[in-house]
This record gives sequence, structure tokens and C-alpha cells, in this order.
Amino acid sequence: MKKSDLIKRSHSSGVSSFLGKLDRMPAVREGGKRGRLVFSMDATASREPMWDRACRIQRQMFEVTESLGGLNIQLCYYHGFDIFYSYPWVSKASTLLGQMSEVCCMAGHTQIYKVLEHALSQTRKQKVNAVVFIGDYMEENASTLCGLSGQLGMLGVPVFIFHEGGETGAEKIFRRMASLSGGAYCQFDAGSADFLAELLGAVAVYAAGGRKALDDYSRKHGKGVLLLTDQMNRG
Repeated sequence: MKKSDLIKRSHSSGVSSFLGKLDRMPAVREGGKRGRLVFSMDATASREPMWDRACRIQRQMFEVTESLGGLNIQLCYYHGFDIFYSYPWVSKASTLLGQMSEVCCMAGHTQIYKVLEHALSQTRKQKVNAVVFIGDYMEENASTLCGLSGQLGMLGVPVFIFHEGGETGAEKIFRRMASLSGGAYCQFDAGSADFLAELLGAVAVYAAGGRKALDDYSRKHGKGVLLLTDQMNRG
């Protein structure tokens, strides 16, 4: 079997598992309210190529939720020495892209715990429907991260972790964090921007309208999305 076939099979399995998790989740917002999603990324030095790719694909998260009443997204990131920053909530792709374009990746240790603490603070002020985290490594206390993830789960805020590269030490903790929060974990690689975009779109649709919205979206849009939901339904 070719290496490319193995990668495709891995992605297929990852999509099925990830969207299967969405399948079991309840609706996430009350009628008439825009969904709210915290979009967080590791902006340490190793993440610069991924940051560039994310800038290109982030528009899809807004486009796929317009018919559902829209989605508000808050960008946050960490980098350098103890630097964590969160932007104001936005409702337009162009505004989010402008925010992302301002960020410079900088060497430093991971600060995932700050992402989780921030999400807890935000949802206590006004309900957050989902958290997305994109990263590759974890250099923190696992018990702290799992404890914070569990708190988010108790408040009904699932964390969706997109793990680039699949480093085994981080994978174990990331999977546990996603599980404790009621979210999901999925791996991707540097050559799978379309794969990542599809899954980010799925989470955005879920955050904006819940499971029914995700089903409706899969029926009305491209073959790629239909393929993903078909796999999910078989799983």
C-alpha cells in the first residue's frame, strides 16, 4: 500500500470519528442567538506555516454559518515568553483575517491552560458554544489541562482539538482534554488544508445551529461534506 493511501485512510478514519462525536451532541444554542466560538491557536515559532494556512481557510467558518443566523468568533493565541492575547469578538471573515494578519509567531513554550481559562471566563459572561484549538505540542502540566477541560465540559463547552503532526505525548493529553470537555480530537498534517477546512466548517455549523444544521448543510453542499457525513452515519 502506498504511503499516500495510508494518509488518506487515516484522514477518513479521523473524519468519521470526529464527526461521529458531533453526531452525539445536542443542539448548542437558543433560537435567535448567534453561535459563539473561541478560535485559538499556538503561535510559537514552529507554528508559522500553519498560521498562514489558517488565514487562508478561516473564511469558510463564516460562510457556512450565514444561513443559520451567523457565528461570532473570538481569536486568541499565545507565543513568546508568557504572552497570551484575545481579540474582540467578530462576525465577519474579513475582520478575523485582519486580526490574524497582525500576529507574528514567536518562540516560546505552550500556554494552552490560558486558552482554557479564557474560555471559562468568556462562557461565564455569555454562553460559548464551542472552543477550537489548533496546535502541535504540549509542554504543560497535564492534570491542570485536564482539570480545566473538565470544567468546560461541566458548563457545556466542548473543546475541539486539531492536532498537527500527531506527536504521541501531546496526542494522549489532547485526546483526554477533548473527552473531558465533551468535544473531539482530530489529527491532520501539513498537506491537508482542505481536510482541516472541512472539519472547521463542520464545527462552525455545529456551533451556530447544532446537529440538525450540520445534517442540513451536508445535504445542500459539496460532495466532500456528504462523504464526511456518510462516514459519520456509518460509524
